[in-house]
Amino acid sequence: MKTFSIALILALTFAAQAQQPEKGKGGKGPKIAKPRITDTVRANIYADNWFKLYINGNLVAVDSISFIPHNVISVDILPEYPMTIAVMAKDNADKDTGLEYNNTNLGDAGFILKFGDGTVTDKTWKAKSYFHGPVNRDMNNPKTEHFPIPDDWYETAFDDSKWDNAVEHTEEAVGPKSPYYENDFAGAKWIWTKDLALDNTVIFRKTISSPPNGDSIPRKWPRGVIDASEKH
Repeated sequence: MKTFSIALILALTFAAQAQQPEKGKGGKGPKIAKPRITDTVRANIYADNWFKLYINGNLVAVDSISFIPHNVISVDILPEYPMTIAVMAKDNADKDTGLEYNNTNLGDAGFILKFGDGTVTDKTWKAKSYFHGPVNRDMNNPKTEHFPIPDDWYETAFDDSKWDNAVEHTEEAVGPKSPYYENDFAGAKWIWTKDLALDNTVIFRKTISSPPNGDSIPRKWPRGVIDASEKH
């Protein structure tokens, strides 16, 4: 009877301890479950010529080369669903003429993305051009059209419902350079507006409700927000 009582007391003690939050470093507050690098997925992004990418309103990646050589940006991301992806992509173009290479050429364009959770670019993305030219492909007297870009274009609550869907383009039309072939873009499509040559600044948006590859939705990790401005 005495042995049973001790065993019962120990069991109750362990149960009570299990219900208590584990202490963090130095015993200051509860220990918080934190994500590891194995909880992230790889994101591969290629743009002709440049891009910046936001996920759920947070800046995640910026192309480190503004023109050429073309490069692939690969980063590890910690996905959170629903996941709103917003991208500003720019083809190299003079702001007044819409031309490149010292105003001698019409530039082509293109954007492609693939995440390790199965997220890929395709015609279901939304796309809108904010810089067009040269108007009517007039290279002798080139003129451009610029449209104001909304301040909140990358926020999750931004309304893109009236935007057109992106247009898929062939690999031959875009003409990617060698780094593209050295990375995994299988299943992703090249997208832009319908005009690869004249639309020079394009914003893309897409909301992913759950992992497209069928993985389970990850747990809710603690997420801080870094203020990337220079105000604080």
